[in-house]
Amino acid sequence: MVCLYVDDLIYAGISKDMVVEFKIVMMKEFEMLDLGLMRYFLGIQVKQSPGKIFISQEKYVTDLLKKFNMSECKPVASSMAANEKLLQDDGVAKIDSKYFRSVVGSLIYLTNSRPNILYYVSFISRFMENPSKLHLAAAKRILQYLQGTKNHGILYKQQDENRLIGYSDSDWAGSYDDRKSTSRYVFCLGTNIISWCSRK
Repeated sequence: MVCLYVDDLIYAGISKDMVVEFKIVMMKEFEMLDLGLMRYFLGIQVKQSPGKIFISQEKYVTDLLKKFNMSECKPVASSMAANEKLLQDDGVAKIDSKYFRSVVGSLIYLTNSRPNILYYVSFISRFMENPSKLHLAAAKRILQYLQGTKNHGILYKQQDENRLIGYSDSDWAGSYDDRKSTSRYVFCLGTNIISWCSRK
């Protein structure tokens, strides 16, 4: 398998000999450096050990908290307050939408290694056009949650059984603004999560 992004290349295979041969052919054909085992790619940290790969965005979270002046914030146990109901027109003072979009956009990129915040990030992204102070408070709560869970990520383990398992859910007419539902799913190979989604 080969993954190319602009001038970065990742390659992997089930045969060590095949991987070495591919590397030699590529280095003859193109000017490139071999940086060894992948440790960092597109803001995602990768830790490899026999039979395991752990991906996280710990450095990204640290930089994110600095960017939005939340480095010293107090961590919270959950990324969303219980029974929180956010509305488009909540009667609360509006804020700079550019700033709010920046926070939400940064959080969206983080969902590449943090499926546990996907629903909440997807939820607050509905208010990017005309955000209020309540919407920003909900976004900042996610940042507070990240403060205490910076080192969380996804662990992939080698397993004998790789059965495909999927879960899906939908809240019936959960949006208070237009009565639309939010659907979610997650798919795993064995216990290894491979695909996740949350959308209105």
